[in-house]
Amino acid sequence: MRVVYEAENIIDAHLVKGVLEQAGLPVYIRGEYLTGAIGELPVAGLVAVCVPAVCVEEAHRLLVRFRNQRDAEPGLPCDDGWVGA
Repeated sequence: MRVVYEAENIIDAHLVKGVLEQAGLPVYIRGEYLTGAIGELPVAGLVAVCVPAVCVEEAHRLLVRFRNQRDAEPGLPCDDGWVGA
């Protein structure tokens, strides 16, 4: 498995996992259960989204498209938690 995305938190990781799974890619979240061991302290680099080596190029392509689409559409939930106007 190869890391294709370093997540800020577990929610971020699952959002990216969902995007990749919708395209039919097998996805694994590394470090998903480690965040509970650290309590409320923020620690970077624990959670990563991984795919098999043969899927890395497609995963990168999908993530670039997802990021561009998210940035271009101001009404998406990542802006303020609400969908639409």
